[in-house]
Formats: sequence, C-alpha cells, structure tokens
Amino acid sequence: MAGGVRTGRRPNIFDTDGRPHPAENVTAVIVLVTGLVSFVLGLIIRNAHTAPVVHIIATVLGLFALVVGLYLQMVSSTRNQRVVIVAGIIAGFVGLAIGLSKGGFVG
Repeated sequence: MAGGVRTGRRPNIFDTDGRPHPAENVTAVIVLVTGLVSFVLGLIIRNAHTAPVVHIIATVLGLFALVVGLYLQMVSSTRNQRVVIVAGIIAGFVGLAIGLSKGGFVG
C-alpha cells in the first residue's frame, strides 16, 4: 500500500496550506483566549455585583481582542485561522459591550 505511512513533519491544524505560520497561529490563539476571557468576565459582571476593576479588565481585553483580531483577519493565511480569529473577535466584542455598559474604562 503505497503512501499509507506519513513521513516527515506532522501538519498543524492551522497550517492547511502546507506552509508553517507560527506567528499568525500564536496570535490567533491569543485573540481567541483574550476574547473568551473578556466574554466570561462580561457575563460575570452582568450577573453579579463586582469591583470596578473587573469592568475595566473586561473592557480592555475585549477591545484588544477586537482590534488585534480585525488586523489578523487581514494578514491571516488559512481558513482555520480565520475561524478561530472570528470566534475571538465576536467573544471580545460581547465582553467589550457588556464592560462598556457597566462602566467601561472608568469602572
């Protein structure tokens, strides 16, 4: 059975075009994680009385995920990177919106 065993480098889930993109992959995961943290903090401040510093953290992380994610959309190379980036952008936007509604950058 020819070609049954793979040899060489194992492909990354993000590198579907066959070329490595380590910087873009790491920043895509960072956008996803910061967006999800902002989203979770937004849900916490929406449902509980928290300190003003939590509002500021949720707002800043959401803004970071939104701005960096929009830039990464322009420079991303593969579809899988774009899917992860958009999930981070959406989660960051929701966290940013909830943070702004509860006091934003001032707490």
